Amino acid sequence: MHDRAGPGENRSEPLLPAAREIDPAALERATRRRRLARLAGLAASVILFAVALFVLGRTLTTISFADLSAAIRATSAEQVAAAIACVIGSYLALTGYDALALRHVGQRLRYRITALGSFTSFAISFMLGFPLVTGGTVRYWIYSRHGVGPGNVARITVIAGVSFWLGMGLVLGVGLLFQPGDIAELNQFKVWLNALIGAGVLAAVLGYMAWTAPGHRRLTLQGFRLEMPGLAVTSGQTVLGVIDVCMGAAVLYALLPAGHGVDFLSFAAVYSFACILGIASHAPGGIGVFEATMLKAIPSPSQEALLASLLLYRIFYYVAPFVLALALLGAAEALRRWRYLREIVERGEEG
Repeated sequence: MHDRAGPGENRSEPLLPAAREIDPAALERATRRRRLARLAGLAASVILFAVALFVLGRTLTTISFADLSAAIRATSAEQVAAAIACVIGSYLALTGYDALALRHVGQRLRYRITALGSFTSFAISFMLGFPLVTGGTVRYWIYSRHGVGPGNVARITVIAGVSFWLGMGLVLGVGLLFQPGDIAELNQFKVWLNALIGAGVLAAVLGYMAWTAPGHRRLTLQGFRLEMPGLAVTSGQTVLGVIDVCMGAAVLYALLPAGHGVDFLSFAAVYSFACILGIASHAPGGIGVFEATMLKAIPSPSQEALLASLLLYRIFYYVAPFVLALALLGAAEALRRWRYLREIVERGEEG
């Protein structure tokens, strides 16, 4: 705990119970409803994950691993280079999430610190899941050394997550609303249903932006009031979110086998939907759920060719950044300890 709040720290205060009698029966009903909601959410996640594993398992039983290996080898150097470039573009956009969030809470850090905190937190949380815990822990480990308090770290993590959802929602909504027929061939929904879902998602995104436009809007999360960004920052979040999601989709799009015949906007919408299902399953990185959704939705000359693209996507977008993030955290800690030891030696020589 800190004795005093840092810059922007007063934007969130614990909610204290009002000085009035609390109805025990009402409190018990509210507690029961929250418990049932959590259980329902957990059950839905388990069912979603189980269905995805069943679909993926059935697909894998028909896979020829010799053909899968051949499909991986058939991926061209140009495809790999394009995929890596898009990975870099996506993670660069992610650093903007933290930069905007830091600005909102009144903190000013050098971009290299922001980039390190953002990249490592996202790379680790993408791989391990539970971003509020994993991403928040990594951010605190880095940002706290530069005067950012735990409250502001929590706010940064939440605001960065909002940026991601704004981008995901906008890409999904635009795709479903403006390409409902093309997407219907992929997700097997009725054209009108795709358009209706797209309109609903876009209405939710635009509604949130309109709600935050006046500024000083607050959300209550786990007993804390969080002041949400105003229209300027929210617009920046949305633009960065769209860039991030499109770049992430482009990683897999670049790796797809030739002849899939899917335009990028439709693909990005399906990609966003698959990511949402992966997040809802609470599986680390949406593994299994994301792959099962894409295998069912995207046409391909063969299941082996599409699975090869998905495996390479998982390596480039999840595994490689995760390994790099661990290496950067290790290097940062080693550098910090070296500087500390050097200061001790210099003090000893001066004494």
